[in-house]
Amino acid sequence: MNKKKRQLEVCLTPAIYDKHANNENIVVVIDVLRATSSICTAFANGVRQIIPVATVEEARQKKEEGYTVASERDGYVLDFADFGNSPFNFSGDKVKDKDIVYSTTNGTRCIHMASHSKEVLIGSFLNLSALAGYLIEQDAPVLLFCASWKDRFSLEDTVCAGALAERLLASGKYESICDAVTASSDLWSIAKCDLNQYSLKAAQKGRLASKGLDDCIEFCHQLDFTDLIPYYSDGRLLSKANGTNKK
Repeated sequence: MNKKKRQLEVCLTPAIYDKHANNENIVVVIDVLRATSSICTAFANGVRQIIPVATVEEARQKKEEGYTVASERDGYVLDFADFGNSPFNFSGDKVKDKDIVYSTTNGTRCIHMASHSKEVLIGSFLNLSALAGYLIEQDAPVLLFCASWKDRFSLEDTVCAGALAERLLASGKYESICDAVTASSDLWSIAKCDLNQYSLKAAQKGRLASKGLDDCIEFCHQLDFTDLIPYYSDGRLLSKANGTNKK
């Protein structure tokens, strides 16, 4: 007897997250430019753990407690933070074997929103294959949660969700009746022919460029930079590879 297929959904913006919320979901938070790309880079470069906080006030308090803080709002590094939100900030010399407090405009808020779920994972182009492989081995519905930009539709997050959705559906273990899955998959089918060129259409590219912060665009659209999968547990982000905790 064939095992029942798991449900796959895409949430295009936090503004409608409540329509998708399910305690049984494995939720993959996607914020390509730049939070989840930075988180994946930090673990690839040896960070011990990341403590995501949702508000500026929490980040400031953690700084006062002596933590290294990476924090920005609207792309600008906060005055008390040690550095900002580019994946290039999370180099080995800055993060290896350290605990980093992290707060961003969109991505860290979504991690907290989804914290009620069965599991919360961090997704990006940088860990796409590892993430797809892990999810295919699980037995739970999956929600791909696009962090977007201030609750508005985000092209780059949706394309990344489509890339992941394509692989999950191709495995034969997932099915979907979610139009957002179809839409994101269709966008990925267009973008994947030249992902770097397509990424230039994203509004966030323009926002970052206006502040001189667009140097990481190509890096954030690189496939499979790492095989690590960051996950949220008891208020912190850790990482695992091949379904086992990284020691």
